Amino acid sequence: MWVVITSQLASRATLVPAGYIGEFEIVDDHRSGKIVVSLTGRLNKCGVISPRFDVKVGEIEKWINNLLPSRAFGHIVLTTSAGIIDHEEARRKHTGGKVLGFFY
Repeated sequence: MWVVITSQLASRATLVPAGYIGEFEIVDDHRSGKIVVSLTGRLNKCGVISPRFDVKVGEIEKWINNLLPSRAFGHIVLTTSAGIIDHEEARRKHTGGKVLGFFY
């Protein structure tokens, strides 16, 4: 199954290592660009959080409870000073940021 995603390449920084997407290719449409992604069948839901709320390290647990179906299932994507990372890596690096979205 192939899906066309209109977003920045940075979202693959968490989707590929988590095993939710396989191959991908960048399509230059002379506008914002598109990424064609091969799904592995594990992706049930994904969403974008707008506006991008600020999240401190201590508040990550609250966002996990609000957005994900369980603590051990899914990822919240944050943009931080360390780059675009998921909530688990943000905890390890002890950094906060802005919430971009989620997937599970």
